[in-house]
Amino acid sequence: MNRRYRKTIIAGNWKMNMTASDTKKFADDIKAIMPRAKWCDTLICVPACNISTAMKAFKDLRISVGAENVYFEEKGAYTGEVSADMLKDLGVKYVIVGHSERRQYFCETDQTVNKKVHAVLNAGMNPIICVGESLEQRETGITNEWIALQVKSALNGVPAEKLRRCIIAYEPIWAIGTGKTATADQAEEVCAAIRKVVGELYGEDAATALTVQYGGSMNAKNCEELLSKKDVDGGLIGGAALKAEDFLGIGKGFAK
Repeated sequence: MNRRYRKTIIAGNWKMNMTASDTKKFADDIKAIMPRAKWCDTLICVPACNISTAMKAFKDLRISVGAENVYFEEKGAYTGEVSADMLKDLGVKYVIVGHSERRQYFCETDQTVNKKVHAVLNAGMNPIICVGESLEQRETGITNEWIALQVKSALNGVPAEKLRRCIIAYEPIWAIGTGKTATADQAEEVCAAIRKVVGELYGEDAATALTVQYGGSMNAKNCEELLSKKDVDGGLIGGAALKAEDFLGIGKGFAK
């Protein structure tokens, strides 16, 4: 990470976990151990039904609240969906877009991801754009080409002035929820490749300012090695974000 040029962001992703009661308990637990030093921006993306509870519970903490998903239409007969304006009205600042689980289980495509990116940006929020390769794609040797396609598709039509609100999270699909983790060098290679693609699209200054996270089973044991890499600017944390002590353990060595 390079805090001189860009933000370091540690983001929790609770997925389909944690009830409203669990959210309150998490906040109580984290209050007791929250470090005074602030070395990064911290946020937790929670299920939509928990957003209001999280807003109240995290109010006095240095933790922003994000959403795990959004629909790209502004309003209409889309039963069960949540629009960007609805999230914005609740106080949400960040929205995960294009997570591999959404792509796998809910048939999201690069095209719908792009629409969601625009919806989030137009509502004044910050999209966390997820990209990543399968094990087969990695073993075939097309990781960087695949990631480049996802990045270009997600950012299609996004003007330079809005890019500064975008975060890109590299999440190797084969390392999500499996306990497997890309090596620090593997993570650095792909995060650097993402920055190169953005540089080709928007220029070197824009690429240098872009926050690129790693999102494949980062935890307290492996985070320092991962975050020591110059192009890894934080993490999108899954399982390790469900317990206060585990979440705050991410990058504890940097909180000085």
